[in-house]
Amino acid sequence: MGLAKAETDDLRYAKTLLENPSLAIKITDLIGVPIETGLALLPKGAHRLVNRVTKSSLETALRFALTTMRNRPRAAASNRVHKFAVAATGASGGALGLAALAVELPVSTVIMLRSIADVARSEGEIIKAPETKLACLEVFALGGRARGDDAAESGYFAVRATLAKSLSQAAHYIAENGLARQAAPAVARFLARVGAQFELSVLEKAAAQAIPVLGAAGGAIVNTVFIDHFQSMARGHFIMRRLERAHGLELVKEDYLRLS
Repeated sequence: MGLAKAETDDLRYAKTLLENPSLAIKITDLIGVPIETGLALLPKGAHRLVNRVTKSSLETALRFALTTMRNRPRAAASNRVHKFAVAATGASGGALGLAALAVELPVSTVIMLRSIADVARSEGEIIKAPETKLACLEVFALGGRARGDDAAESGYFAVRATLAKSLSQAAHYIAENGLARQAAPAVARFLARVGAQFELSVLEKAAAQAIPVLGAAGGAIVNTVFIDHFQSMARGHFIMRRLERAHGLELVKEDYLRLS
């Protein structure tokens, strides 16, 4: 059976969220300064620092996901509470600059993951399942399509296809072994693939916070845009997964691509 009208409306909403402008464009639109300006201000070695901090932040988030995320009754996601928390961590990052990233990002990432899990639960996901927990982490790889992208699958489905095998293998390993050997190749491959995409978003965030005129207040604003972006990606992603559980991936994907 095809999608009901209400489901088609949900699908259209999910597509709107998932194909919104990229994080860089959202930040640029908000602060009125091209992200390239901030990238030019980053000190030498910033890319290596962002790579290292992104990797450790995702590892921290994975430990959090596997040890503390539990099922709760289905309810509306607490987006606003998590926005306030991430904004507070961003204020310190804006005041102290790139040096604060190693402390701020792991905290922000875990808060964002808790928010993503809230969205997942509200869309009917069983959070205790390893595959669902990894699907929450998968959201960090979703950046949204940039303005001017023409390819129908340049964003959401391309990222999911890239992650599908490593996510499945990591979920299977964790279900069998838990956290006994978190650095197992299957888990490491999944984190590396997510990290390669998340790192780009983190670099854009760091670049925005490097603009001197923003300061602490700007850091809070940038972090608010940061979490809002991933909350939107999470809502779109878990609407898609809900529809796929009911109708199968191929039917939902076909209808998604057909929507204007």
